[in-house]
Amino acid sequence: MGVMVRVPTPLRKLTAGLDKLEVDATSISGMINQLEASYAGFQERLLDEAGDLRYFVNIYVNGEDVRFLDGLETVVKTGDEVSIVPAVAGGSPRSTHSVRGL
Repeated sequence: MGVMVRVPTPLRKLTAGLDKLEVDATSISGMINQLEASYAGFQERLLDEAGDLRYFVNIYVNGEDVRFLDGLETVVKTGDEVSIVPAVAGGSPRSTHSVRGL
């Protein structure tokens, strides 16, 4: 048993629809490398040109945001659950216009 990675809907096209993957990695960067090796396109969607986590991508290890841990060097171990969560934005809390009024 390795590290369980939860794949968000927008990235499932890379995994042929799989919503969970198991990888043997010891860090988040190692996990991303393994995902890229098996499912090309993961790295460019998660990391920017400088190799940092894209600002609109959140990665959690057992519910903890890696940005508040050790970033891409956050240690993972067998049995951990990693969630990749794209940031969601949009809309105002209360719209004063109808869809037809735009």
